[in-house]
Amino acid sequence: MHRGAEAEARAAQYLERQGLRLVERNYRCRQGEIDLVMREGATLVFVEVRSRARGGFGGAAASITVAKQARLIHAARHYLASRGVDAPCRFDAVLIEGGRLEWLRHAFEAGG
Repeated sequence: MHRGAEAEARAAQYLERQGLRLVERNYRCRQGEIDLVMREGATLVFVEVRSRARGGFGGAAASITVAKQARLIHAARHYLASRGVDAPCRFDAVLIEGGRLEWLRHAFEAGG
């Protein structure tokens, strides 16, 4: 299994243990890709999974740039429109560095 796929599988399992439900994996559109679409109660959660062998160069969190956030927001809007979903949403991140996993709820906002 590819390292990115392993990280996504690990993140999905972790989030499911926290009570979230997996809706879709690797949603792709022209605007970008969403690693995991999860549901927590009525809230749709778009999850970006970032994996680094080590925490150097700012680690996994630093790799979620403003440009990356913009692509995720566009992809999320496309997902909602294509599925006809009208639900509260948020953007989370799961950061995996070495053996450590960190879940950032509300990692960033979509803005207006």
